[in-house]
Amino acid sequence: MPLEKEIKTEVIGNFHRHETDTGSPEVQIAIMSKRITQLTDHLRTNKHDQSCRRGLLKLVGSRRRLLAYLRKTNYERYLEVTERLALRRLK
Repeated sequence: MPLEKEIKTEVIGNFHRHETDTGSPEVQIAIMSKRITQLTDHLRTNKHDQSCRRGLLKLVGSRRRLLAYLRKTNYERYLEVTERLALRRLK
């Protein structure tokens, strides 16, 4: 269940640094967050889908590592991304 192309381009458009930016940490975090919400909704209806649960946990870990990297390298952008995506921040 990958993200639909329209949703992905919209997310990239909201979080990109420049016109051709598709791989910055902000964009990756936003795409992962959208995918995490999609998988969470799927797991609410399909409680026994263990392969989906494993994929969700891997995505959450990857997003957590990217957030830690962004926090370490540019704290202002970290605050902006967590605020826009309504994510909890590390203290």
